[in-house]
Amino acid sequence: MGLDIRIPIGSLFVILGALLAGYGVFSSPALYQRSLGINVNLWWGGALLVFGFAMLALAWRAGSSRAGSRDSRGGDGGTQGRGAEDATAR
Repeated sequence: MGLDIRIPIGSLFVILGALLAGYGVFSSPALYQRSLGINVNLWWGGALLVFGFAMLALAWRAGSSRAGSRDSRGGDGGTQGRGAEDATAR
């Protein structure tokens, strides 16, 4: 019925992860001397991207399974899922 909460959460994490990873790719390596040379922005941006895409994938999977169960129940009011004798009795 409503909006799956995983869609806006996943989108938010994907956008923030892309920004953070982009900053990590294009920033100066001298910035990371305090963190023992580890590009923290790039690593955490990648982690945020993975989490965001996982949330979006779960939302997509839940939406497709809901649509599949709705079709198998015959929720459209047609003759789908009913025998031929039920369709002729109308």
